[in-house]
Amino acid sequence: MTAAWPFGTDAAESDPLTKLRIPVVTSFNPEWKYIAAYIDVDTGPYSWGSAERPTDAEAAMLRSYIDEYIHYFLGDRGRQRMLQRPLDVEGRVVTRVFIKYGADDWGYRVVTWQNGPTYVPSSPKTRGTEHEYTKHPGPLSLEQVMDLCHTIGDEPMPHWLDWKAAHPEVFPT
Repeated sequence: MTAAWPFGTDAAESDPLTKLRIPVVTSFNPEWKYIAAYIDVDTGPYSWGSAERPTDAEAAMLRSYIDEYIHYFLGDRGRQRMLQRPLDVEGRVVTRVFIKYGADDWGYRVVTWQNGPTYVPSSPKTRGTEHEYTKHPGPLSLEQVMDLCHTIGDEPMPHWLDWKAAHPEVFPT
């Protein structure tokens, strides 16, 4: 760990995703207020982490998700402030933690959630049981999960749909 790395063990400094400014965390409730994070590959007994790594295309989507938040909520001044640290953190943000269960099978959680499922959609281990989140049972692709993150009611918010349309290299139609 270098002196320039303020995140301690909350986020992995040497992970390849970190070079893209995507926090790779080991807790489903990280201490820092990252805009979004990816929970590292599961190696522990409690299965809180991802089953596999994001593809390059999925990593680009995660980076774009963070960029959209900065663009929409913080603007250019906020972006400049973000660049003062190696990862994008914001005191007002409620972190989204993304988990990859398998190919085209993702979930997310909001760190403030205290009741209900740990992730939406639920893990494949709980699908078809009484613990499944039935509104969005999965599997869902990362893009579909990001749409859920931006949905109030039945449809994703227009600013998110506009962002995706403006970035077809990341979100092909």
